[in-house]
This record gives sequence, C-alpha cells and structure tokens, in this order.
Amino acid sequence: MKLYIKQRVFSWTDTYDVFDEFENPKYFVKAEFLSLGHNIHVYEKSTGREIGAIHQKVFAFLPAFEIEISGCHIGTIQRKFSLFRSQYEIDYNGWRVEGDFMGWDYDVMSGCSSIIHITKELFHWGDTYTLNFANPEDEVMGLLLVIAIDAANCSGRN
Repeated sequence: MKLYIKQRVFSWTDTYDVFDEFENPKYFVKAEFLSLGHNIHVYEKSTGREIGAIHQKVFAFLPAFEIEISGCHIGTIQRKFSLFRSQYEIDYNGWRVEGDFMGWDYDVMSGCSSIIHITKELFHWGDTYTLNFANPEDEVMGLLLVIAIDAANCSGRN
C-alpha cells in the first residue's frame, strides 16, 4: 500500500496533501501559522476530522517533537547531536528508523522487518514523497512519524 505526500508550493505554512496509491485525496496536513515552534495537524480529507498532531517541544536544545493521535500522546522523536548526518532518538511504538534522512531514502523498522519505506520523488513541482507500507494498519502512525521527521529536518537546518 502506498501514500504520496505532496507539499503545496505557494503556502505561508507547511501544507501537504496526502494521496492514496490511486492518487485520490486522503489526508490534509497543515501547520499553524502563528505558533512557537512547529504545530502540525493532520486531517482526514473526506470528513475534515483531525486524526493526529505533532507539537515541537520549544525549549529543547535539539529539535524534539511529540506525536498525538486523537488527542493521546503516542510517542516522541528527538534529533541527536551528530556532525555528519541526521540521527534521531525515537520512542514510538517500538519502531526505529534506518537510512538517509536528508536524502529521503529510509525505512521504518519493527524488529528486523521494514514496515515503511520512504523515498523522495524527483522532478516534481514542490516536494513529493512516497511511503510504501507493508501493513495498511500502520498508515496513520507511519504518516505522523514521517511528517515529524520532516519537521525535525527542517528545524535542524534553521
């Protein structure tokens, strides 16, 4: 199963549209315009219902984010200090992440199995990412984690 995340090019805040493998709109991602740190919300496109949120811990030395589903805290991601490449400490469903974060070619792992493979599509207007899921049940949690990693990468560059 696949999801495609497409960033809107002309927007004041981080705004993404998420499509299923048949390119039907599935989710909508919108960051708050005036907030201290990143505050990102994910909504179902069909109902407008919020399914999850990502909040940056503002007073952390390195970028750190809390992830919620339906208002319940389910995990955190924090960038670790590293001189040569992006590394993250993830407390999220027992998952870990391996690969090249900055090059957008990485896997979310559970045990020794890849449950999501993430790649960046080339030659698109705006950033476009492909998420390949081994199990459709991981869709919402995986989407929130990938958006949190994107926010952490963005915060780490600023």
